Amino acid sequence: MDKQQLIAGLNEDLAGELGAIIQYITYAAKATGPYRPQLAQFFLTEVADEQLHAQFLANKIVALGGEPVTQAREVPPATTNREMLEAVLTAERQAVADYTQRARDAEAFGDKGLAVQLEDMIRDESGHSEETERILRDWPV
Repeated sequence: MDKQQLIAGLNEDLAGELGAIIQYITYAAKATGPYRPQLAQFFLTEVADEQLHAQFLANKIVALGGEPVTQAREVPPATTNREMLEAVLTAERQAVADYTQRARDAEAFGDKGLAVQLEDMIRDESGHSEETERILRDWPV
């Protein structure tokens, strides 16, 4: 694992976090029905974590001598509350997989601090995923 490969991977992760911020803000605005206040709050609460992740990644990319991306990963269209929750679950699971790989990359590169921080981010994203799964568990189809 060389520095440029690590930077490229971190930039992919940054694009994912930027997309997640947009996704959560947009979905909060689009939530409807009797659970709209709770769903909007759920979505908006996640923005702070994703923003911290994005800031960490951008800072690390610069520290490694790279240029942080400014283009977010595409946000999947969703029209119903269930579709939004399913899209969020997919994105959170993807983030866990991405950060798991990136932690391995950081270890291979020899950056233990980065690996530990990525493991903390895996914990955050796993928690988001589990909470979304619980919301979806009895959600009407």
